Amino acid sequence: DLYKKFAETEVKPIAKDMDEAEDYDRELLQKLQKIGAFGIPYSREYGGQGADVLTYTLCMEEMSKVDASTGITLSVHTSLCCPCINEFGTEEQKQKYLRPLVDGSKIGCFGLTEPGAGTDAAGVRTEATLDGDYYVLNGTKMFTTNSGFADIFIVFALTDKSKGPKGMSAFIVERESEGLSVGPNIERMGIRAASNCEVIYENVKVPKENLLGKEGQGYKIAMTALGGGRIGIGAQSVGIAQG
Repeated sequence: DLYKKFAETEVKPIAKDMDEAEDYDRELLQKLQKIGAFGIPYSREYGGQGADVLTYTLCMEEMSKVDASTGITLSVHTSLCCPCINEFGTEEQKQKYLRPLVDGSKIGCFGLTEPGAGTDAAGVRTEATLDGDYYVLNGTKMFTTNSGFADIFIVFALTDKSKGPKGMSAFIVERESEGLSVGPNIERMGIRAASNCEVIYENVKVPKENLLGKEGQGYKIAMTALGGGRIGIGAQSVGIAQG
């Protein structure tokens, strides 16, 4: 009832305008934060709602009935970005990054797709080279949903090119990192209000402690997150169909 009422009163009245302007309303993000929409299936220990995945899918369904862009904004944050830290992060990473993500004070995104690597995630070319206390990231990601306003980026890069997918690692990158640049919104045929941009990483220095899991676990982390993400997208599809 909460999600249905919110969708009808807060999202539906501005959905068409957002889609035509191809721009997501920042005030709506704040309203979604206030109802706890960004941390529904996450533990109260980290600032989440302590609910289950079913509750999250009900939210996705109701939001997507009136605006698929709101659905995908929530989905990428909840199903792709947050699980990487929740399932593979250290306690320090959870306190520093997961907590503000699930309480909605910060927004997350998921940087896997590249100009030459879409459904074939094994085609990733972005590299991360260890240099002292930092990894140095270089590469380009495409269609990074939420990147126009995200604070925290989960980025996948090769730490060992010779191993292919087994040489991929995952990193937590902060938006303010020097060398990280976000391009304009990419024009699309649908779900246009969602933020989907090209993100360029040019000698971006990422602290060693921001490596998720171990070197070489990136492909596993990405596939695990995408597996859960399909639940959110399934709920979004049901909502679109009903809408």
